[in-house]
Amino acid sequence: MGKLDSLFNPASVAVVGASATPQKVGNAVLRNLLDVGYPGAIYPINLREEEILGVKCYKSITEVGAVDLAVVCIPTKGVLAAAEECGQAGVKHLVVITAGFKEVGPEGAALEEQLQEICKKYSMTLTGPNCLGVLSTHDKMNASFGSTHPATGSIGFISQSGALGAALLDWSAGSGVGFSRFVSMGNRAGLTEADFLAAMGEDPNTKVIVIYMESVADGPAFMDTLREVSRIKPVLILKSGVGEAAQKAASSHTGALAGNDRAYDIAIKQSGGIRVSGAQEFMDLAAAFAQQPVPKGNRVAVVTNAGGPGILCTDALESAGNLEMASLSEETLKELREKLPPVAAFNNPVDVVGDAGADRYQVALEPILSDPNVDSVIVVVSPQAMTEPMPTAKAVAEAVRKFADKPVLTCWMGGDMVAGAFKASREAGVPPYDSPERAAIVASGMARYAELRNKGLGTPIARDAANKEQVKKIFDKVRADGRSALLGCEAAQVVAAYGIDAAPGRLVNSVDEAVAAAEELGFPIALKIASPDILHKSDVGGVKLGLKSTDEVAKEFTEMMARCSAVEGARILGVEVQRMMPAGREVIIGMARDASFGPMVMFGMGGIYVNLLQDVSFRLAHNLTEEDVAEMVRETKAYTLLKGYRGEAPADIAAVEAAIAKVAALVSDFPEIDEFDINPVFVYEKGLSAVDVKITLA
Repeated sequence: MGKLDSLFNPASVAVVGASATPQKVGNAVLRNLLDVGYPGAIYPINLREEEILGVKCYKSITEVGAVDLAVVCIPTKGVLAAAEECGQAGVKHLVVITAGFKEVGPEGAALEEQLQEICKKYSMTLTGPNCLGVLSTHDKMNASFGSTHPATGSIGFISQSGALGAALLDWSAGSGVGFSRFVSMGNRAGLTEADFLAAMGEDPNTKVIVIYMESVADGPAFMDTLREVSRIKPVLILKSGVGEAAQKAASSHTGALAGNDRAYDIAIKQSGGIRVSGAQEFMDLAAAFAQQPVPKGNRVAVVTNAGGPGILCTDALESAGNLEMASLSEETLKELREKLPPVAAFNNPVDVVGDAGADRYQVALEPILSDPNVDSVIVVVSPQAMTEPMPTAKAVAEAVRKFADKPVLTCWMGGDMVAGAFKASREAGVPPYDSPERAAIVASGMARYAELRNKGLGTPIARDAANKEQVKKIFDKVRADGRSALLGCEAAQVVAAYGIDAAPGRLVNSVDEAVAAAEELGFPIALKIASPDILHKSDVGGVKLGLKSTDEVAKEFTEMMARCSAVEGARILGVEVQRMMPAGREVIIGMARDASFGPMVMFGMGGIYVNLLQDVSFRLAHNLTEEDVAEMVRETKAYTLLKGYRGEAPADIAAVEAAIAKVAALVSDFPEIDEFDINPVFVYEKGLSAVDVKITLA
């Protein structure tokens, strides 16, 4: 049994704050438990009433003793005392429906912290506060104040919004689509989306899991759990709040291009989840996964009685980007030619012609569903004079029963004439849609999950041996100097400690030191002013490139120090002497740290146009795999250049991928790295060189 089984299927429930007033939450929770026929013991807790809704009341949970679940729906000021009593009585799970905690400000946040401490002290799980409650249809348990009881089904629903949860539960009551479990997380002061996701992953009655989230409590933990659960069940995620009113000002290219919503997108994809774009797709796709099998691939066949709708469906399928129109086998085409009218269109989409009755749909569907080149089917019905909507719905349902290993979706175009068939399809477990576009979006989502499950997520990259002590010493010195930004030569030493070849450099403070460093490093040489207070060094004459002799180095060092020392308020730490590396193909490798998911690694086209071109891809460092790294490189136009463009020899892509993995390890090992860029990285036919490394500490 999972650790939350007794939350969703408790042997006993106490309703703390049960009320005889129908308009109160405590009445709704008790009434819902009774209305669904909850089979366990129910204990209403009320100081004044003898009984409510025919159930004997108790003045305190201490009169009852240990119960599996206590639902608290009393005013905020009494919640802490009630939680303490529940803990003393031996309650396993506490659901606090009451609002007035951290969502209202600092005073509420302080109360919430005390509530967390009480639950920890007594090892009680905590759901909420400020939530709608929990329910499990298969266990006839509804400890929520939702207005309707959802139909029994196989969709597990985790919602951060109680209001949205209530709306979708209400929708399900008349939709023919049922839920297995539902939980409203509220403020997530105790159990989080990762806990509930794990519980629904273990639940045999849950076939597909849907999550509505506005934020994530623990990004890495959520990714770990999603990675495990998505291997066995589809997990659909609707994330709101995609726009950002203000983005953090970032000094690095990566920080400027990264965004909070991008991190959610990547975390979901990298962990095997399916992100949906709105409530319609959310429930359309959930219903399809609940009622139909997962397709084996992305090849779709369309059967229609009208050319226009068939073309619309084909356009929508091709626009999805991850689907193929199935190429029907010669055997299938032969059978279709024998059984359909000569005027029918036999190649996909298959047009059974406008006068088609139910029998003709069945004649077409059976060979198509038997075809090994077909992974899923969309049936499009347009109401014409000879159309038989209800018999057609039954014929489609019969074909689906015969070929239960392939998903079939239906599209009923029209209104009153097809309304009954639409409902009949839904009741038969063949998901119906009112447009080809909706059906195509669902087919695309199902194929996305099939691809994820077929290829797997890979194994997270093992960390290479790295000289962490050297990096720590460099960071300690930077902090001791009162700086957050590393000098270029320091940053080069950091990446070199992780096995990334970097252009060598030295920090010098005199002409003699500059000349000696140049001779040691080898010409040509670059000089750069070392100052944490001069952000744009070129603007003040703080950069000189291509110096080819000791005389040039001596002259430019002296003039640069004079120019930059005149910059008001600038601390001058010296001049960096760096060997100039031979030019290669320029790429960027960077990192920005996301508040929810940690370090996010970037790769793309490097050089001065990185922000303009924005030819970049991102992955989260957490659980990064070799497959992730290979994909992120291949998502960019930079990959085309690295492969060899217009006769150029290919560059060392393997070295690039290895460097990305090493950067991911570095920024994971040192969470104090706030921003990180190597731009450019020169990539050669063999190997690479990190030319300009920028590291900023938090």
